[in-house]
Amino acid sequence: MRVSQKLEYACRAMAQLAKQADAKTITRLDEIAQREAVSSNFLVQILNDLRRSGLVTSKRGKFGGYLLSGKVDDITLFDIVQSVEPTLLEDTTNTEGASGAAVNKAWSSASTIFAASLRTIKLTDLTETDSGPMFYI
Repeated sequence: MRVSQKLEYACRAMAQLAKQADAKTITRLDEIAQREAVSSNFLVQILNDLRRSGLVTSKRGKFGGYLLSGKVDDITLFDIVQSVEPTLLEDTTNTEGASGAAVNKAWSSASTIFAASLRTIKLTDLTETDSGPMFYI
């Protein structure tokens, strides 16, 4: 599956904010950019989309930054997709032609299943770092 860089960075930024959510710590833009190795100029645009959709809150000033607006457990991957790539889940096929209706129905069904799957993935799932057991020699 091909995910846009914008959506990937949004997920990574949200994961960073989720790691700070328990302490209600404001995280500076440059900290997120450095931790995730992303451009701060691009990241500010993404965080603005997330802010406009109500997923994050921002504070201005010397001690400003970003924090999650809601609980980590309440935010899903679907919410992030809707914030930064809403066209990903839109129905773009048409029903013209002899096979148009059947093709449209198939893609619409796949889109519904995909959206339901995105709703099951919580933001907390993006913060897990368990890569399996580590063996030392």
